Amino acid sequence: MIGMPPLEARGNRPLQMTFEDQLKALIFFHLEEHPSAQCLLQVLEKDDFARRVIAPQQGIKKSSFAEAINSRGLEQLSYIYQNLQTQAVGTLPKEYDNLGDLIGIDGSLIDASLSMQWADYRKGAKKAKVHLGFDLNRSIPRKIFLTNGKGAERPFACMILSSGQTAVLDRGYQAHDLFDQWQQDNKFYVCRIKASTHKACIETRPINPESNVFYDAIVLLGTPGVNQSKRPVRLVGYTVDGLKYWIATNRYDLSAEQIALIYKLRWEIEKFFAWWKRHLKVYHLIARSEYGLMVQLLAGLITYLLLAIYCREQHNEKVSIKRVRELRIKIHNEMRNANAHTGDLHFQHHGIPCYYASS
Repeated sequence: MIGMPPLEARGNRPLQMTFEDQLKALIFFHLEEHPSAQCLLQVLEKDDFARRVIAPQQGIKKSSFAEAINSRGLEQLSYIYQNLQTQAVGTLPKEYDNLGDLIGIDGSLIDASLSMQWADYRKGAKKAKVHLGFDLNRSIPRKIFLTNGKGAERPFACMILSSGQTAVLDRGYQAHDLFDQWQQDNKFYVCRIKASTHKACIETRPINPESNVFYDAIVLLGTPGVNQSKRPVRLVGYTVDGLKYWIATNRYDLSAEQIALIYKLRWEIEKFFAWWKRHLKVYHLIARSEYGLMVQLLAGLITYLLLAIYCREQHNEKVSIKRVRELRIKIHNEMRNANAHTGDLHFQHHGIPCYYASS
């Protein structure tokens, strides 16, 4: 939080919940798997540990909590999220360093209530959509954007991907003009395409007859005069359990088998979404505004990054529910046994993340 923009009250009324209170409450919400805001507030009021360590000193009412979540803290959370990313990049090893800087890109829908008018999806249903870039080398989230459920995914792929990085994408992102633009911008991609896509072969490349790769060539994708790519594309075809995969890429420095491996790694972002939703309850809404939902999502990403750093530094492992459960027990035991009169709650020497340390 050093150098973070200060959170200030609007008008003359003092803050009922400081940013540090807000951050601790949100991390506590995700780490302890609370199913709702009401459950969280009950724990902050009734549980000795939560009331003493997590809740604001004077307690927090439902209206004040809702106001804080839905209207402030986003700038400060973004600051912390970016700094934690920097720390995580320096802490976590690159698992596939020889394959380059791989960024899985995908979207995920969040069920919204009918009162969330901004979360447009279809008649009788409201949904929001997360657009996420995921570092496949370190298994951590990177850039995130939030739209209504009908938000197009391809424009955010451009915003997520930086020069020199390789986007790893499913068929929903296939766009030949986008492939052309990325090649011009020194951006790379490994994208599955539809099998029915028209392919005009320019040059075939040798393949290993002992591998599952059956096709490797330089082609133009799409129908001439309609949607054909202007720049040549490398196309790799391979089979897995009898299913054919067609992968378009502008990575010419790798073997066809390595291209197939990169696309397989795309499933890591799917696994992250599933783990994030199941074990940190990130999609159990405690906010209804677009601003508040982004606050909640950033807090969930911050919690995950803290866990990733903790699991690597303390156990030399990736995040797992086993280690999270151990951490929950350890925190509760040490905090409950702490001296309540002196407030001596600094546990960094035990490896406990500093978000539970007193100021």
